Amino acid sequence: MPRYAIKVQYDGTPYVGYQVQPNGPSVQAAIEKALCKMAKLPSGQHIPTSGSGRTDSGVHALGQVVHFDYPASIHPKAMQRAFNSLLDTSIRVIDVAQVAETFHARYDVAEKEYIYRVDVGQFPDPFKRHYTLHHPYRYDLAKMQRAICDIVGTHDFTSFCSTKTDKEDKVRTVYEATIMYDEEQHELRFYFRGNGFLYNMIRILVGTLLQIGDGLRPETELQRLLAVRNRKQAGPTAPPQGLYMQRVIYEQDPFNQ
Repeated sequence: MPRYAIKVQYDGTPYVGYQVQPNGPSVQAAIEKALCKMAKLPSGQHIPTSGSGRTDSGVHALGQVVHFDYPASIHPKAMQRAFNSLLDTSIRVIDVAQVAETFHARYDVAEKEYIYRVDVGQFPDPFKRHYTLHHPYRYDLAKMQRAICDIVGTHDFTSFCSTKTDKEDKVRTVYEATIMYDEEQHELRFYFRGNGFLYNMIRILVGTLLQIGDGLRPETELQRLLAVRNRKQAGPTAPPQGLYMQRVIYEQDPFNQ
Protein backbone atom coordinates (compact mmCIF):
# COMPACT_ATOMS: atom_id res chain seq x y z
CA MET A 1 0.00 0.00 0.00
CA PRO A 2 1.30 3.50 -0.76
CA ARG A 3 2.47 5.53 2.20
CA TYR A 4 1.41 9.14 2.64
CA ALA A 5 2.58 11.97 4.89
CA ILE A 6 0.29 14.84 5.82
CA LYS A 7 1.07 18.15 7.48
CA VAL A 8 -1.64 19.16 9.94
CA GLN A 9 -2.63 22.32 11.78
CA TYR A 10 -5.05 22.19 14.68
CA ASP A 11 -6.59 24.17 17.46
CA GLY A 12 -5.99 21.93 20.46
CA THR A 13 -8.71 23.53 22.60
CA PRO A 14 -11.45 20.89 22.10
CA TYR A 15 -9.13 17.88 22.25
CA VAL A 16 -7.55 15.80 25.02
CA GLY A 17 -4.32 15.91 23.00
CA TYR A 18 -3.00 14.55 19.74
CA GLN A 19 -2.85 10.89 20.71
CA VAL A 20 -5.91 8.63 21.00
CA GLN A 21 -7.09 8.43 24.62
CA PRO A 22 -10.15 6.90 26.28
CA ASN A 23 -11.15 10.07 28.14
CA GLY A 24 -12.18 12.29 25.24
CA PRO A 25 -11.76 13.31 21.59
CA SER A 26 -8.24 13.41 20.15
CA VAL A 27 -6.76 14.79 16.95
CA GLN A 28 -5.41 11.37 15.96
CA ALA A 29 -8.85 9.78 16.34
CA ALA A 30 -10.38 12.49 14.14
CA ILE A 31 -7.78 11.91 11.42
CA GLU A 32 -8.23 8.13 11.52
CA LYS A 33 -12.02 8.50 11.39
CA ALA A 34 -11.68 10.65 8.28
CA LEU A 35 -9.37 8.07 6.71
CA CYS A 36 -11.92 5.32 7.32
CA LYS A 37 -14.60 7.34 5.54
CA MET A 38 -12.28 8.13 2.65
CA ALA A 39 -11.36 4.46 2.22
CA LYS A 40 -14.97 3.31 2.82
CA LEU A 41 -13.81 0.70 5.31
CA PRO A 42 -16.32 -1.59 7.03
CA SER A 43 -17.30 -0.76 10.61
CA GLY A 44 -14.65 -1.87 13.11
CA GLN A 45 -11.71 -1.44 10.73
CA HIS A 46 -9.35 1.52 10.73
CA ILE A 47 -6.15 2.82 9.20
CA PRO A 48 -3.46 3.33 11.87
CA THR A 49 -1.45 6.54 11.80
CA SER A 50 1.87 7.66 13.31
CA GLY A 51 2.48 11.26 14.33
CA SER A 52 5.78 13.10 14.66
CA GLY A 53 5.05 13.62 18.35
CA ARG A 54 2.37 14.02 20.97
CA THR A 55 0.78 17.25 22.09
CA ASP A 56 -1.10 17.58 25.37
CA SER A 57 -4.67 18.67 25.92
CA GLY A 58 -5.07 22.29 24.85
CA VAL A 59 -1.75 22.45 22.96
CA HIS A 60 -1.89 23.59 19.33
CA ALA A 61 0.01 22.66 16.17
CA LEU A 62 1.04 24.64 13.11
CA GLY A 63 2.93 21.79 11.45
CA GLN A 64 2.29 18.36 12.94
CA VAL A 65 3.37 15.56 10.56
CA VAL A 66 1.52 12.24 10.33
CA HIS A 67 2.10 9.19 8.12
CA PHE A 68 -0.08 6.21 7.22
CA ASP A 69 -0.44 3.47 4.60
CA TYR A 70 -3.53 3.91 2.45
CA PRO A 71 -5.23 1.09 0.53
CA ALA A 72 -5.31 3.01 -2.77
CA SER A 73 -3.27 5.50 -4.75
CA ILE A 74 -4.75 9.02 -4.62
CA HIS A 75 -3.35 12.29 -5.91
CA PRO A 76 -2.11 14.33 -2.91
CA LYS A 77 -4.31 17.34 -3.73
CA ALA A 78 -7.38 15.11 -3.96
CA MET A 79 -6.53 13.55 -0.62
CA GLN A 80 -6.08 16.99 0.95
CA ARG A 81 -9.50 18.11 -0.29
CA ALA A 82 -11.09 14.91 0.98
CA PHE A 83 -9.53 15.30 4.43
CA ASN A 84 -10.63 18.89 4.80
CA SER A 85 -14.18 18.10 3.73
CA LEU A 86 -14.43 15.41 6.45
CA LEU A 87 -12.51 16.94 9.36
CA ASP A 88 -13.87 19.40 11.88
CA THR A 89 -12.83 22.97 11.08
CA SER A 90 -10.53 22.92 14.14
CA ILE A 91 -8.21 20.62 12.11
CA ARG A 92 -6.80 21.39 8.66
CA VAL A 93 -4.53 19.32 6.43
CA ILE A 94 -2.25 21.87 4.77
CA ASP A 95 -0.03 19.52 2.75
CA VAL A 96 0.01 15.91 1.52
CA ALA A 97 2.81 13.90 -0.07
CA GLN A 98 3.26 10.30 -1.15
CA VAL A 99 6.48 9.12 0.52
CA ALA A 100 8.79 6.12 0.53
CA GLU A 101 7.54 3.10 2.47
CA THR A 102 10.51 3.54 4.81
CA PHE A 103 9.52 7.07 5.88
CA HIS A 104 8.45 7.39 9.51
CA ALA A 105 6.91 10.62 10.81
CA ARG A 106 8.33 10.11 14.31
CA TYR A 107 11.60 8.21 13.97
CA ASP A 108 12.95 10.24 11.04
CA VAL A 109 12.61 13.61 12.81
CA ALA A 110 15.84 15.63 12.89
CA GLU A 111 14.61 18.76 14.69
CA LYS A 112 11.46 20.32 16.11
CA GLU A 113 10.43 23.91 16.63
CA TYR A 114 7.99 25.16 19.25
CA ILE A 115 6.70 28.59 20.20
CA TYR A 116 5.00 29.72 23.38
CA ARG A 117 2.84 32.86 23.40
CA VAL A 118 2.34 35.02 26.51
CA ASP A 119 -0.19 37.86 26.55
CA VAL A 120 1.32 40.63 28.68
CA GLY A 121 -1.54 43.11 28.36
CA GLN A 122 -2.97 44.61 31.55
CA PHE A 123 -6.23 42.71 31.11
CA PRO A 124 -6.76 39.31 29.51
CA ASP A 125 -7.85 39.46 25.88
CA PRO A 126 -11.02 37.34 25.60
CA PHE A 127 -10.06 36.36 22.05
CA LYS A 128 -6.70 34.99 23.20
CA ARG A 129 -7.79 33.05 26.26
CA HIS A 130 -7.45 29.68 24.47
CA TYR A 131 -4.22 30.63 22.68
CA THR A 132 -1.97 32.47 25.14
CA LEU A 133 -0.99 32.56 28.79
CA HIS A 134 -2.03 35.86 30.35
CA HIS A 135 0.82 37.33 32.41
CA PRO A 136 0.03 40.95 33.44
CA TYR A 137 3.00 41.39 35.80
CA ARG A 138 6.05 43.58 35.34
CA TYR A 139 8.98 41.67 33.89
CA ASP A 140 12.57 42.22 32.79
CA LEU A 141 12.78 41.06 29.16
CA ALA A 142 16.54 41.57 28.86
CA LYS A 143 17.10 39.42 31.94
CA MET A 144 15.05 36.58 30.46
CA GLN A 145 16.80 36.92 27.11
CA ARG A 146 20.19 36.50 28.77
CA ALA A 147 18.99 33.62 30.93
CA ILE A 148 17.50 31.56 28.10
CA CYS A 149 20.89 31.37 26.39
CA ASP A 150 22.04 28.99 29.13
CA ILE A 151 19.94 26.11 27.79
CA VAL A 152 21.46 26.21 24.30
CA GLY A 153 23.64 23.16 23.75
CA THR A 154 23.48 19.56 24.95
CA HIS A 155 22.29 19.14 28.53
CA ASP A 156 20.49 16.82 30.89
CA PHE A 157 17.06 18.44 31.23
CA THR A 158 15.81 16.40 34.20
CA SER A 159 14.86 19.59 36.09
CA PHE A 160 12.62 20.58 33.20
CA CYS A 161 10.84 17.28 32.63
CA SER A 162 7.59 16.05 34.13
CA THR A 163 8.04 13.25 36.65
CA LYS A 164 5.32 11.40 34.71
CA THR A 165 7.63 10.85 31.75
CA ASP A 166 8.56 7.36 30.61
CA LYS A 167 11.89 8.54 29.16
CA GLU A 168 15.02 7.45 31.02
CA ASP A 169 17.45 9.44 28.87
CA LYS A 170 16.82 13.11 29.55
CA VAL A 171 19.72 14.50 27.52
CA ARG A 172 18.59 16.75 24.68
CA THR A 173 20.24 19.31 22.41
CA VAL A 174 18.73 22.78 22.05
CA TYR A 175 20.01 24.54 18.94
CA GLU A 176 18.22 27.84 19.42
CA ALA A 177 16.21 29.48 22.20
CA THR A 178 15.04 33.08 22.08
CA ILE A 179 12.45 35.46 23.51
CA MET A 180 11.07 38.49 21.70
CA TYR A 181 8.35 41.05 22.38
CA ASP A 182 5.64 41.57 19.77
CA GLU A 183 4.61 45.17 20.37
CA GLU A 184 1.58 45.03 18.08
CA GLN A 185 0.13 41.95 19.78
CA HIS A 186 1.40 42.82 23.29
CA GLU A 187 2.89 39.35 23.51
CA LEU A 188 6.10 37.65 24.53
CA ARG A 189 7.10 34.92 22.08
CA PHE A 190 9.34 32.14 23.34
CA TYR A 191 11.01 30.15 20.54
CA PHE A 192 12.74 26.78 20.91
CA ARG A 193 14.46 24.59 18.31
CA GLY A 194 16.11 21.30 19.22
CA ASN A 195 16.58 17.65 18.37
CA GLY A 196 13.75 16.71 20.72
CA PHE A 197 11.90 17.87 23.83
CA LEU A 198 10.87 16.02 26.97
CA TYR A 199 7.37 15.80 28.42
CA ASN A 200 6.38 19.35 29.56
CA MET A 201 9.96 20.56 29.02
CA ILE A 202 9.05 23.76 27.19
CA ARG A 203 6.18 24.60 29.53
CA ILE A 204 8.45 24.19 32.60
CA LEU A 205 11.16 26.29 30.96
CA VAL A 206 8.64 29.04 30.23
CA GLY A 207 7.26 28.91 33.77
CA THR A 208 10.78 29.21 35.19
CA LEU A 209 11.85 31.97 32.79
CA LEU A 210 8.81 34.05 33.70
CA GLN A 211 9.80 33.78 37.36
CA ILE A 212 13.29 34.98 36.41
CA GLY A 213 11.76 37.90 34.51
CA ASP A 214 9.54 38.73 37.48
CA GLY A 215 12.55 38.87 39.79
CA LEU A 216 11.61 35.76 41.77
CA ARG A 217 14.71 33.87 40.64
CA PRO A 218 18.24 34.99 39.72
CA GLU A 219 19.39 35.34 36.13
CA THR A 220 21.71 32.33 36.51
CA GLU A 221 18.92 30.03 37.72
CA LEU A 222 18.76 27.89 34.58
CA GLN A 223 22.45 27.02 34.96
CA ARG A 224 21.83 25.85 38.52
CA LEU A 225 18.75 23.84 37.61
CA LEU A 226 20.56 22.06 34.78
CA ALA A 227 23.21 21.04 37.29
CA VAL A 228 20.94 19.85 40.14
CA ARG A 229 18.67 17.73 37.88
CA ASN A 230 15.69 18.05 40.21
CA ARG A 231 12.22 18.83 38.84
CA LYS A 232 11.00 20.01 42.27
CA GLN A 233 13.44 22.93 42.21
CA ALA A 234 12.32 24.34 38.84
CA GLY A 235 9.41 26.67 38.25
CA PRO A 236 5.77 25.85 37.54
CA THR A 237 4.54 24.17 34.37
CA ALA A 238 3.05 26.93 32.21
CA PRO A 239 -0.50 26.14 31.02
CA PRO A 240 -0.95 24.34 27.69
CA GLN A 241 -2.87 26.90 25.65
CA GLY A 242 0.17 29.08 24.91
CA LEU A 243 2.17 26.24 23.35
CA TYR A 244 2.38 25.50 19.62
CA MET A 245 4.23 22.76 17.75
CA GLN A 246 5.46 25.02 14.98
CA ARG A 247 7.54 22.87 12.64
CA VAL A 248 8.96 19.37 12.28
CA ILE A 249 12.22 19.17 10.35
CA TYR A 250 13.52 16.11 8.48
CA GLU A 251 16.85 15.49 6.77
CA GLN A 252 14.82 15.19 3.56
CA ASP A 253 11.65 17.24 3.54
CA PRO A 254 8.86 14.82 2.57
CA PHE A 255 6.75 17.69 1.21
CA ASN A 256 9.43 19.14 -1.05
CA GLN A 257 10.87 16.36 -3.18
